[in-house]
Amino acid sequence: MALYEFFSQPVERSYRAGLCSKAAVFLLLATALTYIPPLLVAFRSHGFWLKRSSYEEQPTVRFQHQVLFLALLGPERGGFLAWSTFPAFNRLQGDHLRIPLVSTREEDRNQDGKMDMLHFKLELPLQSTEHVLGVQLILTFSYQLHRMSTFVMQSMAFLQSSFALPGSQLYVNGDLRLQQKQPLSYSGLDVRYNVSVINGTSPFAYDYDLTHIVAAYQERNVTTVLTDPNPVWLVGRAAEAPFVINAVIRYPVEVISYLPGFWEIIKFAWIQYVRRPSEQAALGRPQGSSEGNKRMPAQAAQPSLASSRMTSSATRQPSRLSERLQEQSAGTGLCCAQKTDSVSSP
Repeated sequence: MALYEFFSQPVERSYRAGLCSKAAVFLLLATALTYIPPLLVAFRSHGFWLKRSSYEEQPTVRFQHQVLFLALLGPERGGFLAWSTFPAFNRLQGDHLRIPLVSTREEDRNQDGKMDMLHFKLELPLQSTEHVLGVQLILTFSYQLHRMSTFVMQSMAFLQSSFALPGSQLYVNGDLRLQQKQPLSYSGLDVRYNVSVINGTSPFAYDYDLTHIVAAYQERNVTTVLTDPNPVWLVGRAAEAPFVINAVIRYPVEVISYLPGFWEIIKFAWIQYVRRPSEQAALGRPQGSSEGNKRMPAQAAQPSLASSRMTSSATRQPSRLSERLQEQSAGTGLCCAQKTDSVSSP
């Protein structure tokens, strides 16, 4: 008959000693060697405290419809045409002012409420004797981040291209990438760069100088830059055809660097500290103390034989248990009978 186990109770052994005994000193040293060396190793490996972290976020970017445009003409020296959306700048240009036709369109491809790209087109009317050898273009954007800290700034995309041959069209397809000289904060509101890139209300020509605008913009710790490794310059313009700038500017997902908060630093340090004792315990654990663990290499060498033995032992286990119980009961009865005989004998 098969027997089932209904209750089991483990055997516990307790060892006691005084506080000044060798066992207490050994336990104290073992505890200190378990927790203090991992702390020193994690701290001295220069990875204990988390000083900088990062996350991914697609920024909220909107084109502000502010444009500053310069076209370099040739072959005469000093010939250029200029135009901007700032009336003060246009008044300073005099005969060099030429008003182009501008069309823009922002597109949200994945319908997530954030714009993904800007389609910009500028058509500059030219006379038959005018030829464009180079262009300089500034577009301004509103740039916002909201996942960790709320970061708001006004940024720009600067496009500059010049070629030896007169062109008819410039095609640009690039990304508006974020550049950080220092990490952002993990929380709060940051509006230190929420100021106009171009001072459009100034009547002075110095405020519209491209050298001054770019130098002041590069003083920021957080900026945006238009990346396009391969702008396309097309030649062969008709006599009365305009010069065209076609630009596709994408707003990609950015990896934002930030300074972690107190609890994030503590969490990272706790993980680094706890992992060291667990690794040491795993390395110092014996391979096996029971008789079955000692036979594991032999069983691993012959998996089919081991599996067959396990199956056969599992099927014979109830019968072996019943046989052992019957032998124990028979032995107990015999012992009792011998004791009775010895007592009754004179």
